[in-house]
Amino acid sequence: MKTKPRVVVGLSGGVDSSVAAHLLLEQGYEVIGMFMKNWHDESVTISNECPWMEDSTDAMLVAEKLGIPFQAIDLSEEYRERIVDYMFGEYEAGRTPNPDILCNREIKFDIFLKAAQKLKADFVATGHYCQKGEIEVDGKPVYQLLAGADPNKDQSYFLCQLNQEQLSKALFPIGHLQKPEVRKIAKELDLITADKKDSQGLCFIGKVRLPDFLQQQLKPKKGKIIQIPENLEVYESQKIPAGIPAEDWDKETLDAISMPIHYSQDQGKILGEHNGAHYFTVGQRKGLQVGGTGKPLFVIGTDTKENVIYTGLGETHPGLLKYGLFVKEDQIHWIREDLALGIGESARYKSRIRYRQPLSWATLIRKENGLYVIFDEPQKGVASGQFVAWYNEEESIGSGTIF
Repeated sequence: MKTKPRVVVGLSGGVDSSVAAHLLLEQGYEVIGMFMKNWHDESVTISNECPWMEDSTDAMLVAEKLGIPFQAIDLSEEYRERIVDYMFGEYEAGRTPNPDILCNREIKFDIFLKAAQKLKADFVATGHYCQKGEIEVDGKPVYQLLAGADPNKDQSYFLCQLNQEQLSKALFPIGHLQKPEVRKIAKELDLITADKKDSQGLCFIGKVRLPDFLQQQLKPKKGKIIQIPENLEVYESQKIPAGIPAEDWDKETLDAISMPIHYSQDQGKILGEHNGAHYFTVGQRKGLQVGGTGKPLFVIGTDTKENVIYTGLGETHPGLLKYGLFVKEDQIHWIREDLALGIGESARYKSRIRYRQPLSWATLIRKENGLYVIFDEPQKGVASGQFVAWYNEEESIGSGTIF
């Protein structure tokens, strides 16, 4: 008689993972609940909330209610090395990291997966709103990362760095449900997490506001806010060549449209002061504290070496809008390795550069030095360090870090 497949579900103390655990039981799996403790440093949590204690207790109560074994695992060392240090490093370099994407690639589907396999688990499961498919290519199974059925909650973007090996071991039990259905199931089961608000904190640190967290490590230092005019000469070279498809552009044109612009202080006028360029990200408008500009002011560039923020006036400022972006060769990731572009090849995919952004059509062009992504419509606030992900209909095909 075959034993049931064993799944370790990451219980975060939230409603989604609670219901995921219940659904796995219903589907006949042997389920173990595991809470990941990823952060110890109480100095950066806000006020006197001790979020992980509460979350850990809720996770334990859910496991008890469902009648499944429960254990907590301390991953704070690995989390600090792989996520927190990376975040601070990126901000200091003037890039904008995405800790949630990294947390899935490095923690939940790597270190946590390995811990689950020590418990002889066949799979790990999470409460993500995404789905997994399986097809056959050349006689081998190929796993697909598919969008969640709830368009408001689709989290496939956060999993865009997973590989085939990781996907083969992953289960997403709630991906076919809408959020209200998940809450309804939790209420029917009388789970303590049924009405709990969704966490907005860093992927597992709990209720931590990012600027507070950054200020712990990156000291404030005053610098200039400079306004860049709309008629800067460099913007001319960013215009799309009329009537020539992107895959036929020369490298000079691709670079002009896709590479980040480096501004200098003599290109604009001083508007005010800020407390540290590393706290700001391209596309941001809050926190500049410059009044009297009429139209809203947006960050269009940061220079963390010189500690200068460059800004543009209004939503249509050419410094805020870009048609292209570039991904260095070693940063290109194909979930579907069988669809990877070779040098000189191009393809059309729908793409996004941030979570919950509607997908927009783009041409992907693979060159020796990396991948150029050229959008049909200009994108607002393309930030170095963020991830671009490309899709075929509902399926996430690949992703890369924006240069």
